[in-house]
Amino acid sequence: MGKVWGVVVGMGLWAGAMPAVAVDIDGRIDPQEWIGARHVEDFRMTQPLTRAPGSQPTEAWILATPEGLAVGFRNTQPPSVPRTRQRVQRDFEEQVDRVNLMVDFDGDGRTGYNFTVSSTDGISDAVISNQNSFNDDWDGNWQHAVSEDAEGWSVEMLIPWYITPMRKASGGTRILKIYLDRVIGSTGERSAWPAASFERPRFMSDFNAVEMAQYSQSLLTVTPYVSGLYDNVRGGGDFDGGADIFWKPNGQLQMAATLNPDFGQVESDDLVVNFGATETFISDKRPFFTENQGLFEYTTPSDFSQLLYTRRVGGPADDGNGSGDITAAVKVNGSLGNTSYGIFLADEADQAGRTFGALRLVRDFGNQNLGVMLTRVERPYLDRDATVLGVDHNWRPSQRWNVQTRVFGSQVEVSGRITGDLGGTLWADYEMDDGWRQQWIAMHFGNDLQINDAGYLARNSLNYLHWELRKRFAVQPEQSRYSSKEWRGRVSSNHNDHGDKLNDQFRVSREGRLRNGSYEYAQININSAGVDDLITRGHGPVKKPASFNSYFEYQRPRKGNWGHEVEMQLYSGGLAGNSKLGYSMEYEPTYFISDALSLTAGIYADHTPDWLVWNRDSNLLGSYDAREVHLNAGLDWNIGNRQELRIKLQAIALDANASQSYSVDGTGNALVSPLKVDDFSVRNLGFQVRYRYELAPLSYLYVVYGRGGYRQEGYSQDTGQLLADSFDLRDDEQLLVKLSYRFEL
Repeated sequence: MGKVWGVVVGMGLWAGAMPAVAVDIDGRIDPQEWIGARHVEDFRMTQPLTRAPGSQPTEAWILATPEGLAVGFRNTQPPSVPRTRQRVQRDFEEQVDRVNLMVDFDGDGRTGYNFTVSSTDGISDAVISNQNSFNDDWDGNWQHAVSEDAEGWSVEMLIPWYITPMRKASGGTRILKIYLDRVIGSTGERSAWPAASFERPRFMSDFNAVEMAQYSQSLLTVTPYVSGLYDNVRGGGDFDGGADIFWKPNGQLQMAATLNPDFGQVESDDLVVNFGATETFISDKRPFFTENQGLFEYTTPSDFSQLLYTRRVGGPADDGNGSGDITAAVKVNGSLGNTSYGIFLADEADQAGRTFGALRLVRDFGNQNLGVMLTRVERPYLDRDATVLGVDHNWRPSQRWNVQTRVFGSQVEVSGRITGDLGGTLWADYEMDDGWRQQWIAMHFGNDLQINDAGYLARNSLNYLHWELRKRFAVQPEQSRYSSKEWRGRVSSNHNDHGDKLNDQFRVSREGRLRNGSYEYAQININSAGVDDLITRGHGPVKKPASFNSYFEYQRPRKGNWGHEVEMQLYSGGLAGNSKLGYSMEYEPTYFISDALSLTAGIYADHTPDWLVWNRDSNLLGSYDAREVHLNAGLDWNIGNRQELRIKLQAIALDANASQSYSVDGTGNALVSPLKVDDFSVRNLGFQVRYRYELAPLSYLYVVYGRGGYRQEGYSQDTGQLLADSFDLRDDEQLLVKLSYRFEL
C-alpha cells in the first residue's frame, strides 16, 4: 500500500488537481477512495519531545471532498505492542490507543478544533484557543469509523465543512492548518505531523499549512426537546418543551437560537463545599452555549477568567429564588474578509430576569491578530447595568516568542451611581535551545474592576508578576523508568491595588512521564508573609505569616484490570504559619470488569489544624481544627456504540472544631477575642443514575434519577459518622426523562 501512495504523491495528484471521490467512512483505507489525497508518513515523537521517528509506523491521508474534510490513519501495531481495547464515553480522558486530527480552518492560530478517535471507536472533540488550551464542552456532528487487523488498526474521519465558521477563500482553493498525531496507550508515546507539541507555548501556530479545494455546505437543523420531571420530595411533576435551531447558509455565516431551553440535570456537576471568598468556576455543557463559542474566548492568565462566562445565563436569579428562566437566546458567527465577528444575546423571564449581550470582533494580520470584546448585562431587579470592553492582541514575532496582551475595563451603574476601572495582562513565552524556556506574566486588575455580571474573575484589586524558567529533558537513559522529565522554577510577587503585599512565592516543580504510560507531577511552594484581603469580605485585610504547600500526583493507566490515581498534599497556613502542618490524601482505583464496564471507588481525607473561616454575624475569624472526608464512587458501562449507563455517587463530610476566635484591628493584626465561634459540621450528598441512548447524531434519550442534599449543623461530629449520615439526605429526589431529536432540513 505504501508504494501505491508514493506513486500518487509523486505524480502531484492532490485535492483540487482532479475531481474528488467520495470516501465511504467505514474505517477501511481503500486506495481508490483516497486517490489524490495528501499522504503523510513523517510522524515524529512529541511525547517525549525528541522529534525522532515514531517507534511504530503511522500513515495518514488528507483529502478535501464536497462532503467535508476526510482524513484516514493507518496505525501499525504488531502483537508485540499491547493494544488497549477499553471502551470509552464521549470526551474521554483515559489513556488508550487513539488518533487526533486538529484543524485551524482559518489558519490564523486563533481557534482550532480537535477530533479524537480511539481504537474502539470512542470519540472526543474539543475547541482549542490561546494556542494550546483545550475545552471539551463542545460536541460536534462528524463521521468516524475504525477497523483493525493483526498488524494494526485504521481510522477514517469526515469533518463537514459546516462544522465551524470559516473565512471565504478565493481562487477555488483554501488553506487550512492541520496537525495529526497518534498515541500508543500502553506507553503514552505520541508521534505527530508536524512535530508540534501542546506542551509548548506555540502550538496551533506550528500546524502545517495545507492547500486544498474549496467547498461550501449549508445546514439547517432544528432540535426540539420534550422533558418530564417528577419530584419525589415535593410531589408532582412538570413537563416542558423547547428547541435549538442552527442555520449555516455558508461557511461565512452561522446562526443559532434556542427557545425555552431546558437545562435539566442530565449532567452532574461535582459537589463543592466552599467557605472561601472566591466563587467556584463551573464549566458549561449546554449545547447552545458551546456551539461555535471559540470566537468569544477572551481569557487572561488569571485562573478561568473570561469576559463571557455563559454559566451566568440561567444562573442564580437576582431575587434569590432559584435559577433564571431563559426565554430565548441568539448567537451569530461570521466573517468578512480577514475579520471574524460574533453576536450573542440572551434574555431571562420575570421581574428578576436579566438581559445579556456580547459583541466580538477579531482581525488577523498574519503573525498577529487583534480582537475587541464588548459585553453588557441589564439587571433591572437590582437596578444595575454593567458594561465591559476589552481589547486582546496575540503576537508571534518569531518561532521563539509568543506574546498575549489583554486590556479591558468595566463601567457599572447602580441606582444612578457609576463606577469604573481597568485591567490588563501580559503573557510572554520565550523558547530557547536545548529544552530551555522562559515565561513572564504581569497582571493588573483595578480595585473597582467588575466583570462578573457577564464574565468570571476570581478577584479584582490585584498586581501580579512572575518569572518562570523551565528545562525539558526529553531524552532519558535506556535503563530509566522515565521517558521524559521537565523541571520548572518560578518566582512571583503579588500585591493588591492598595499596596498591601499578598505574598511572594518561590515554586519548584517536576513533571515526569514514565515508559509504562504513567504520569507524575510534584510541586512545592514557599510563601512569604503577607495579608489576606478577601477573607473578611471587605472588613479589612488580615496579616498572615509565611507558609508552604507541597503537592504530588501519580496516575497509572489501566494495566490488566486496574487503573490508579493518587494525590497527596502537605501544607501549612492560617495564623499558625509553619508551626502546624496539614495534609490531604486521595486514592482512586478503577476496576475493569470488562473493556466496557468499570467501577471506581475513591476516598479523600484531609486535616487542616488552623483553618480560618469568617463569621458574617459576629465579624470574627474562627480558627478551626478541621477534618474532611469525601467518597467518590461510580460505575461506567458502555453498553454499545449508542448506549451508556453511568452511576455517580459523591458524599462529603466536614467537621470543624473551633480552637480560637479573633477580631481584626485596623492594621490587620488578628487579636484573640473573648467571644466564641461555634463548632460546625457539614454533610453533602450527590447521587445520579443516568442512562443515555443515542437515537441519531446529537439526538438523545435520557433517563436520569438524581438525589442529593446538604446539611450544616452548629456542632462538631465525627467525620465517619457524618459520611454515613450523608446517605440519609434527601433535599431533592427527581426522575427526569428527556428526548431531543436533531432534524436536518
